Amino acid sequence: MDEQAAWALLSQANNVFTAKGKARKDFVVNAANQELIVKAAMGPSGNLRAPTFKVGEDYLVGFNEEMYKTLLNE
Repeated sequence: MDEQAAWALLSQANNVFTAKGKARKDFVVNAANQELIVKAAMGPSGNLRAPTFKVGEDYLVGFNEEMYKTLLNE
């Protein structure tokens, strides 16, 4: 999924939570944050990072066990 398609998907959320290893970034979705969200959500291959989950009105992008535990209340 390229940047344009990724933004079309992620822009429908209220929040996007991204992870790259242990680094985590949380975003409120709005046009002002578009560039930051897309940059954080895209992987080195130029595709949307995996895994990507829709949880309620939010998206979780990338793998970070602590982020999952916190946001999924496990």
